[in-house]
Amino acid sequence: MQTEYFRKAIAQQSPDEKFEIVRSVCSPNCTGACAFDAMVYKGRIETLTQSADYPEPEYNPRGCLRGQSMVNLIYGPDRLKRPLIRAGRRGEGKFRAVSWDEALDYAADRLAEIMRKYGPESVAVSVQVPGTGYVHKGALVRLASMFGWSVIHGYTMNGDLPAFWSQTFGVQTEEFESLEWMKSRYIAVFGSNVMVTRLPDAKFLTLARERGAKLIVVDPNFNPTAAKADEWIQINPSTDAALALGIAHEIIRRKLYDEDFVKTYTDLPILVRLDTKKRLRAYDVRGIQDEAEKLKSRIPEYRDVFVVYDEKRGFVPVDPETLERNFNPVLEGDFEVELVSGDVVKVKPVFQLLKEELAGYTPEKVAEIIVPPNRERRDYVEILRRLAVEMATVKPLHIIYGASNYQWFHGDLKGRALSLIVALTGNVGKSGAGISTYAGQFKIRWPIGVWWSFKGRKSKWVTYLLWMNREYRQGEEFRKYNRETPYPENDVKAFVFGWNNPFDQHNMANRMIEYAEKNDLEFILAIDFQMTTSCKWADVVLPGVAWYEKYELTATILHPYVQIQKPAIAPLFECMPEIWIIKELAKRLVERWDDEELKGSVAEFYPDPQLFVEEERARSNGEWSLGLAREIANKASLKAIDLMLEKGGELVEGITLEKLMKGPVRLNLPTPNRRQIPFWEQINLKKPFPPQSFPVPISKTARFVKSGRIEFYKEEDVFIDFGETLPVHKEPFIDTEYKRNPEAAMKYRYVYVTRNALYRVHSTHSNNITMLELQDYKPRVWMNPETAREKGIEEGDLVEVYNDRGSVTGYAVMDAGIHPSVIVFEQGWWSRYLRGRSYNTLTYPWIKATHLAYFVPGIWEPTTAWNEAACDVRKLQ
Repeated sequence: MQTEYFRKAIAQQSPDEKFEIVRSVCSPNCTGACAFDAMVYKGRIETLTQSADYPEPEYNPRGCLRGQSMVNLIYGPDRLKRPLIRAGRRGEGKFRAVSWDEALDYAADRLAEIMRKYGPESVAVSVQVPGTGYVHKGALVRLASMFGWSVIHGYTMNGDLPAFWSQTFGVQTEEFESLEWMKSRYIAVFGSNVMVTRLPDAKFLTLARERGAKLIVVDPNFNPTAAKADEWIQINPSTDAALALGIAHEIIRRKLYDEDFVKTYTDLPILVRLDTKKRLRAYDVRGIQDEAEKLKSRIPEYRDVFVVYDEKRGFVPVDPETLERNFNPVLEGDFEVELVSGDVVKVKPVFQLLKEELAGYTPEKVAEIIVPPNRERRDYVEILRRLAVEMATVKPLHIIYGASNYQWFHGDLKGRALSLIVALTGNVGKSGAGISTYAGQFKIRWPIGVWWSFKGRKSKWVTYLLWMNREYRQGEEFRKYNRETPYPENDVKAFVFGWNNPFDQHNMANRMIEYAEKNDLEFILAIDFQMTTSCKWADVVLPGVAWYEKYELTATILHPYVQIQKPAIAPLFECMPEIWIIKELAKRLVERWDDEELKGSVAEFYPDPQLFVEEERARSNGEWSLGLAREIANKASLKAIDLMLEKGGELVEGITLEKLMKGPVRLNLPTPNRRQIPFWEQINLKKPFPPQSFPVPISKTARFVKSGRIEFYKEEDVFIDFGETLPVHKEPFIDTEYKRNPEAAMKYRYVYVTRNALYRVHSTHSNNITMLELQDYKPRVWMNPETAREKGIEEGDLVEVYNDRGSVTGYAVMDAGIHPSVIVFEQGWWSRYLRGRSYNTLTYPWIKATHLAYFVPGIWEPTTAWNEAACDVRKLQ
């Protein structure tokens, strides 16, 4: 291997050659977290090679060409060199280079001014994908907690939050590590393109097939993953819920469901009142109210005592704090129950209600919904019946539910319907069996509040889509259902961002730009190591560092290893580690803000106050330098890592900085071989749902599933009013585009889908010359040849995809695998390659009220509906 060649060369080098290998971690917003060896010669990274040192050989090597060509960004022409203050109009890209002191003082002056004028909560920061860096991103949240700023979770900015998880399982998200894919015997992929978006792990899908697993792909478009599958099932866009409910209908009709699993682990036996559409509470039922009241007094306030009907014992209260079952509930039928009030009401088990709902999803009816115009309906009727039998009988079954599928207005309904399949068949909590979503290194893996919170001060979280969608925020629906969702009284007036590209990459980039142009955002501060297209909209740009220039702590989902990111080289030019930049802002803001407690404890921003004191002493003695500050910042980063590991609890117990410096260490998961198996404790140890979603306490999320079980019936008023107490299918655009503009149904007949690209991680690597060469520097628009003929478009033509909100240009590619009603553009292109327009100008920040039934940042928030965008396409001259 190349690494071994270099190791031998190092052993033979002379002392003055200064050639070394440094193990670090590639950490863009993907689920890879791949270890790379940086080959460093005289302070410069010459090449990057996969480390291939994971204890489990199956994970070796990990990496892709994007990560291997990271040197193009570190040493590229967009690399920031010095702090900048805007000298022209916003977006023009004119700046003047200044000293660190001038930039930091100016930024602190502006931020303090806005805090005094509008309140601290009018300053908002965005925190991006914590799993890629707990230290430096944690420092930004720590700063926000110091001063009471608003924090915007990267989940809703990135569209990575599948709402069905919290609605059904009470968690943020769950997923298998990729090594577990090989344990599955049946893998059904819905709207995920693993072979492109999960390059380091895609091999496990192939290995699963080689070991006998059947792989099916359900997608409107043929893609590289479909090319590797046993079967590609093409359906109409956003009709997956109908397909899943048709499969569930057949499983129940044929009695192929796992009755014991359903009765033990789900809410399907629980009784629902037909008069109120609410679950029947045990303390309301005559004859069992005393028993229920005693039980109620023993359980946490976020649980509740519901009722099932046992054939021998009658109405029985269900203890939500255990999944041990001392009753045998009936699943079908309807009953009358006398309440404590004397009223008699009719009730039915959720299973019975579900069965009645599914009567409308026969294979014949589902085929009318899902079958593309160029396919035969009768073929799909047989496919549905076969899929139901296969999924119920071939175990373990694993469903992979992709972001392109849930990033729709009704994506939660699709997730709830797909979850129904794995729950009915008992494919939950077992090796190789379950449902997974893979989008971003998003999850916090253990409690990290000891670093992210300054002296216990709480952060004020705000959902990104409420900021972007002022119309919804001021509308009747928000006031009716979500009025308690927090939002700054005087709006967001200052924005601090880092590690992302919000004025280009994110949903409603055009609205972000509008806020900047109209001065609704009075101050914008960017922290980055490159001059991205978003930095050009900032008033101050502070040069941070790349992930081969700092210490960092990473923990991803697709392989549950904790890793240390090490600096292979010193930061280039005047770039500084973000922990130092943020500490300097904290110091200056304390001087400008009237808070005596902060004035007396600003040194405690660093995890070791002595490091703060040491640097200030050097300043006063005239001994300060960038090199000294970097050295202290590195020490502070290592102290923060130590602190998070020491106070992180069972999952990181025994994992020390010393061990991590030697290589990756697996989390202490409570599963066989410490494998990442969702809900293993719930199914095998009978612990109630949900497991904890860090960093929030269990009380915040357990209220989503008050029964302590997997829940398919939602009783909140908003679900009742929307007709979504049970999973159903709803057509795309009816409640969004066509409701907002009835003419859109005729005007814009195509679906605008922005899929992930092989050449970028979202917008990272958009300016990577290696990746650009592979694409001939040309953005492309994929469409079905029939669509192209109808529009007079030929291969290679320059075309424009547009709607009333904006447009994007690219070169036409004819692809017979694309659904006739779909137009595909690959996301991540910087606007400078697209005639100055963001490809997201076509999108809209739709907010669905059911996604805000509760608000817990990054857990229960609106899912960004990137794909809920109708469009048209035309040839350009």
